[in-house]
Amino acid sequence: FLSGSVGELKLKQIVTLATEQLLGEGVEPNHRHRLGWTSLMVAAMNRQHSVVEILLESGADPNAGDDFNNVYDTSREKGIHSLEGDGGREEDEFSSRLSSRAGFRGCTALHYATLADDPLAVRMLLEKGANPLQTNALGHTARAYAKEGELHTLLLEWEGKFQEAQAKREAEERRRFPLEKRLMEHIIGQEGAINTVASAIRRKENGWYDEEHPLVFLFLGSSGIGKTELAKQVARYMHKDLKKGFIRMDMSEFQEKHEVAKFIGSPPGYVGHEEGGQLTKQLKAYPNAVVLFDEVDKAHPDVLTIMLQLFDEGRLTDGKGKTIECKDAIFIMTSNVASDDIAQHALQLRQEAQELSRRKLADNLDDVQKRDDVTISRQFKDAVIRPILKAHFRRDEFLGRINEIVYFLPFCPSELQQLVSKELNFWAKKAKQRHDITLLWDRPVLDLLAGGYNLHYGARSIKHEVERRVVNQLAAAYEQELLPKGCTLRLSVHSEDRGGAEGQEGLGQEGLGQGVPSLRLEVVGKDSTARTLDIRPPLSPDH
Repeated sequence: FLSGSVGELKLKQIVTLATEQLLGEGVEPNHRHRLGWTSLMVAAMNRQHSVVEILLESGADPNAGDDFNNVYDTSREKGIHSLEGDGGREEDEFSSRLSSRAGFRGCTALHYATLADDPLAVRMLLEKGANPLQTNALGHTARAYAKEGELHTLLLEWEGKFQEAQAKREAEERRRFPLEKRLMEHIIGQEGAINTVASAIRRKENGWYDEEHPLVFLFLGSSGIGKTELAKQVARYMHKDLKKGFIRMDMSEFQEKHEVAKFIGSPPGYVGHEEGGQLTKQLKAYPNAVVLFDEVDKAHPDVLTIMLQLFDEGRLTDGKGKTIECKDAIFIMTSNVASDDIAQHALQLRQEAQELSRRKLADNLDDVQKRDDVTISRQFKDAVIRPILKAHFRRDEFLGRINEIVYFLPFCPSELQQLVSKELNFWAKKAKQRHDITLLWDRPVLDLLAGGYNLHYGARSIKHEVERRVVNQLAAAYEQELLPKGCTLRLSVHSEDRGGAEGQEGLGQEGLGQGVPSLRLEVVGKDSTARTLDIRPPLSPDH
């Protein structure tokens, strides 16, 4: 809605008045052309300074990116003829000076003002919050399009200012909302592991670390206990975008000697040389990523040798002989080695702490269960864990390059209740979205389902227990049309002996005749009528 040509004062005044009038009538300042650009981009490209000022004052976003790519791709995406797309770009309002073949997706008003070689418009945008470090789809900042001289110097200066201001904002944000709190929002339990990881990252963020070496962690503990999830959350915190900032390598794929080539790439003359290695390709693209080496204990010793070079020097040479610098990366290894020893030691410590509470006649004997204050002792680490790791990895220098060995402990009772609650909330949300059914439960249900915890499978065992004892029965009841749409379901624990309860309507026979706790389902319809169903299999053994 901002047609006009550069250099004609009278026409500029008309465009300015038209802009003010349209905005006054309620037109959205960030409204996009049907092909993807905004009015601010057009004004910046065409040196319409008064229009740029009006739009910025009206709330136009200087960091909005163009959805227009090039004439041919955009025309295909929009389902129009390329001539129509070309005409829309040149004739409607934008500029005939831009190539129809070039890619413009992601370009901001600042990119366009720079392409127009207009220092005044660039400064106006920067002063209103334009990000000089923002890249387009090609990965270019606005400065990449600036000619040497005033404009280039201006953008370089503002990049420095922006980085400094951004660092201050991030530092203040870290003080207000420490990393430990961020991680605890997503990880159940594992306070000791979280504190260890957060402390190491804090050192790195504030310049208290050896910049010649990357940060290296080894996460130890049984399966399903939060090791991988913590690595993902660290990557999300560091990079915001998991696709770019998180690299996951399944080390069980590198158990044989010949599979080393998949890791860093084949040397010249060998099959796959041009393809490169799985790790080196990703590190080349994102040298500061968080890299997860999952189940590192399964990797071939030759792979560990390569990883030692990576940890020790902060660089890696691929199969083509090219060196990849990655000193700013964070490497996290996970392993189940010694997981049984760690679990048994933690359980023993909890039992000792609980016994101590009893001897002291604590007012609340559940204190030990409500907080996981168990800490792995240095003596246990040195006398038990270190020899196991040394026997498995067979090299002190490899273990010596690990900054922090992080211990993940079995879940305590209160954490198991949190896991059960999380799973039930997940299915309650699904029930509401898919079937308009409200799912509620009593507190004892959490304790009953937490009993399905398996030390070796961690949170996965809770997930399977909820699916087995709750979701399976709900699905069967729904299939038999026992759950009317819009009803409310309440799960409760029933421990009455039901050995002779023949003829009861139900879905499950768990605990039948044994007096053990079982789950009961109460269905409440929209008309407030209710009936109680025992959760039973859809078919009895007689069928």
